[in-house]
Amino acid sequence: MQGRFQEGPVGGSDGSGEISRRFLRATGQHATIAADPWTPGSFVLAIGGAEQSHVNLAAPQEIFYEYLRRIGHVVDLAAPTGQPIRALHLGAGALTLARYIQATRPGSEQHAVELERELLDFVLQHLPLPEGTILHTQIGDAREALDGLAAEPPFDVIILDIFSGPDAPAHIACREFYEEAAALLAPSGVLIINVGDEPGLTLVHSQTTALRSSLASRGGDVAAFAESGMFSGRYPGNIILVGTLFPWPGDWTAELVSRGPHPAAVLSGVALDALG
Repeated sequence: MQGRFQEGPVGGSDGSGEISRRFLRATGQHATIAADPWTPGSFVLAIGGAEQSHVNLAAPQEIFYEYLRRIGHVVDLAAPTGQPIRALHLGAGALTLARYIQATRPGSEQHAVELERELLDFVLQHLPLPEGTILHTQIGDAREALDGLAAEPPFDVIILDIFSGPDAPAHIACREFYEEAAALLAPSGVLIINVGDEPGLTLVHSQTTALRSSLASRGGDVAAFAESGMFSGRYPGNIILVGTLFPWPGDWTAELVSRGPHPAAVLSGVALDALG
């Protein structure tokens, strides 16, 4: 299933506290969208009772979750400020980052691949996209979708946000997948992977190794961006891996650390060896 969405009436839920629900057949769980009582114009998507995404319809350039803000900062560095880009989202959620890209880079052309057939319709029904958004959607497996996207012009940004800890699908959490994704990037493009992990960072280690291996033959590089305490391996949380087809720019490290959220750290080069 594919679709193309452009703008929609601003609104969605009325903010009264009423919760909208949709059953997701792929996982057998319910998705809910409820107004955020603390931030007017904002809503929270939960799946199976666990919060997944936060959307500020009134100000889509403002991102609530820290790990998504870090991804947004990497996207900011991928092209000159305000310049439209081509972006691919593997895992749609509430399309928080697609909204952010439209708000900060109007006119960007974006694609989103989502495995849950009912989720995209549910989100777009209750949380319309910003005016002017160009978003092509596809229902299906993220890796299988890459073949069909090979005929598209290259992407400036590819964002993977679909796995966490031991539940990571093996056919995606591997070197071959990253090689196929990197083949869709423009020479100046970036591949951004959110890795949610448990203490010990087993998944982070394996994905850092896989990503570095996949980019080595292309002259690429990898960096990791997170709250500084995450790199101790003592806590559960999110680490953002960033793959490039060029050597990691040192000024990106300084820029990302300065943007936070704080305290922030970026590991690259020899410093990244501890992760893979």
